[in-house]
Amino acid sequence: MYSWTLSGAPVRLRSVTDWATVASVATAGGTLVLAVATFASIRSANRSARTAERAARTAERSLLVGQRPLLVTSRLEDPEQDLQFTEGQLLMVRGGEAALKVTDEVARSHPPLEEFASQRRDIYVPPGDIGFWQAALRDPTAETFKAVGAAIEAAQPLVVSVLYGDFEGGQRVISQFILRHQGERCLVSAGRHFQIDQPDPREGE
Repeated sequence: MYSWTLSGAPVRLRSVTDWATVASVATAGGTLVLAVATFASIRSANRSARTAERAARTAERSLLVGQRPLLVTSRLEDPEQDLQFTEGQLLMVRGGEAALKVTDEVARSHPPLEEFASQRRDIYVPPGDIGFWQAALRDPTAETFKAVGAAIEAAQPLVVSVLYGDFEGGQRVISQFILRHQGERCLVSAGRHFQIDQPDPREGE
């Protein structure tokens, strides 16, 4: 309560609170508190996201390190290895050593596609499982029949090129396999794989 004197007569005035102003101030304060809380929450969320991203990158790098190929030398006490090249050249390499040989017999390509013969039987190999491939030469007068027969009789190594693809006939690949006799057994090892429907990553070698 306030007392004022006006023209010599006492006048009493009741103070009036401006609730609209107070409400505005209160709302502004609430908004400020909310804004501060939201800003702190956003900063916390961003910090958590950055931490999670760094953890994901670290995990990815660890995984890639485990998958990244890295060649190192063998030890002197490691067992010797018998190596055979696609052309049939044989080399024996001891642990921690190297073997060198000079030769003119070098094959770096596959036969032309028109020289491949189609199969009479479709062969499917399930993913992650084993399968087989079979072929038969039925024309004794063909040069291929004679050459393969002579190599088998003389127990010489053979290079077999297989053209295959997926169920729809795409993603064609030519894989070369080396067959060599060892006593009564015929051992097989994979040589090279050639992409037919996309650029060869070894082009320019």
